[in-house]
Amino acid sequence: MVNTKVELCGVELKNPVITASGTFGFGREYGEYFPLSKLGGICTKGLTLNKKDGNKGIRIYETAGGLLNSIGLQNPGVDNFIQEELPFMKKQGTVILANVGGSTIDEYLKSIEKLNETSIDIIELNISCPNVREGGMAFGIKTETAYKVVSEVKDVCKKPLIVKLSPNAKNIVQMAETCEKAGADGLSLINTFSGMAIDIKVRKPIFENVIAGLSGPCIKPIALRMVYEVSKAVDIPIIGIGGIVDYRDAIEFIMAGAYAIQVGSGNFIKPDICLDIIHGIEKFMEDEKIKSIEEIRGIIGRD
Repeated sequence: MVNTKVELCGVELKNPVITASGTFGFGREYGEYFPLSKLGGICTKGLTLNKKDGNKGIRIYETAGGLLNSIGLQNPGVDNFIQEELPFMKKQGTVILANVGGSTIDEYLKSIEKLNETSIDIIELNISCPNVREGGMAFGIKTETAYKVVSEVKDVCKKPLIVKLSPNAKNIVQMAETCEKAGADGLSLINTFSGMAIDIKVRKPIFENVIAGLSGPCIKPIALRMVYEVSKAVDIPIIGIGGIVDYRDAIEFIMAGAYAIQVGSGNFIKPDICLDIIHGIEKFMEDEKIKSIEEIRGIIGRD
């Protein structure tokens, strides 16, 4: 028997497979396809202090090897989540990560204070959100801004705090080190890349916001490289994200240094893809006589 359990910031997961924020809602729809208890964890749709209706116009657009999305953080707000969605999620027998966003530090802090009083296991802080006081530039682009928001959130957060990094940062290794210094207990990487698409017949951008987020298999090699580089620079655990659609992808991220992985766009390809990945990891470990995930974690570049 193989041991797929992993420990993430003091929280035990039955396996390293977590659903990524924004692609799994709160799990209700996917629960019709497979038992959510099989998952290592579920990361909620991005939550903001107040309800958001999201962006107008086209929100999802398929591109070669991936997806472009411009959802606009549509969500019911933290209070509604706590009252309506969290009770359902906690009955599923898996670890719950709450992804939290905001346009000001004050919004982040108020959301965290509300979630502190719940049974949420881990907070995943989304610093790719636009900082309205910095002209809309994301909190996670400049290290000084990232340090400020992470350190202030850490001061009030009673849960393990994992910071989700944007690949659009000037230097992702430096950003990771900054978040670690600011008190982050772990890191998730990466969030979507900035991209766009154009309708050549009407001669206009596909998205009303012009710029959208690129995800899917096309970003995997870059995401894998970033996880590898960051894992060598920090001492806190990493969740690897970016184009994972089968167990081989997951194993690559773990070998590059990830403690766990998140599956995003793959959920749209096959609703129970996470089950395939979990079973694939188990079989790979059995075939290769690997008794625990720790044996292969970070094996690439290991001294």
